[in-house]
Amino acid sequence: MEQRLALGIDIGGTNVKLAIVDSDGRVLADKSIPTAPERGPEAFSRTVGAEARAMADEAAVAWDSVAGAGVGMAGFLDVARGWVEEAVNLHWRDVPLADLLRSSLDKPVRVDNDANVAALGEVWLGAGQHAHTALCVTLGTGVGGGIVIGGRIHRGASTMAGEIGHIMVKNDGELCNCGHRGCLETLASATALVRHALQAGVRRPDGGELTAKDVFALAAAGDEAAKAVVGEMIHWLAVGLAVVANILNPDVIVVAGGLVNAGDQLMKPLSEAFEREALARVARACRLVPAKLGDQAGVLGAARLVLQDIESL
Repeated sequence: MEQRLALGIDIGGTNVKLAIVDSDGRVLADKSIPTAPERGPEAFSRTVGAEARAMADEAAVAWDSVAGAGVGMAGFLDVARGWVEEAVNLHWRDVPLADLLRSSLDKPVRVDNDANVAALGEVWLGAGQHAHTALCVTLGTGVGGGIVIGGRIHRGASTMAGEIGHIMVKNDGELCNCGHRGCLETLASATALVRHALQAGVRRPDGGELTAKDVFALAAAGDEAAKAVVGEMIHWLAVGLAVVANILNPDVIVVAGGLVNAGDQLMKPLSEAFEREALARVARACRLVPAKLGDQAGVLGAARLVLQDIESL
């Protein structure tokens, strides 16, 4: 039987990851190219098409064996049409991205939210394997989320399912970019952690720019202000996860993003706080685990979109 292959495309604000992936999750070819969104969607799509074909040639992968392409990207999307309604980080609006890429690749194209495809990747090949109901949460500039049920992305009525960062957990909290107050991402994102640390007087000893990694390192070294800020962030994250878990009753919650590199300094107190905040039966059935795939989750999940389409034929 001929091996089924898919092209995964993970579009970031700076770089685009490309990978040709087989049905077992093996990466046969991959590369990263600059996004350069200022050139416009048409030029972007032509470049992706040329680079993907060149990548296949270099790896001696027959282009005809690639069944289609899956795309993951941040923004407001019309998934059914493959249309980008707005991608703030790229400054794109009303872009028929699936059609443009279909033309340049000469392949069927699926487009989905980056958090969704990352969640799909983790359930397929990473920390969420074998879970029936999985919630994947990414801690970065904001707090993103994706839900996978029965191995497939759960998108909701308007493809907005999983927006955990905009659960309101603190009534009198800070104003969020979405216009509401007290959203989880104002309390538990990497950006929020740094902001609150600076407000608390936390500083790097060398006077350099403070990062979320620095805050965790200073807390581990005994800085009391940093310890308090990290503790507060973990509390609110646990509250938000418990709210969603009490509704979804997931087998697993996968925590992704750079903060996961803190290891047990994050995951142990987070698991303990989650057990306190969630309903007991919900907490007992759910594992909180760090993501395994790192920055490969998106491109692998994007390829999986296409492979699932093939499997359903």
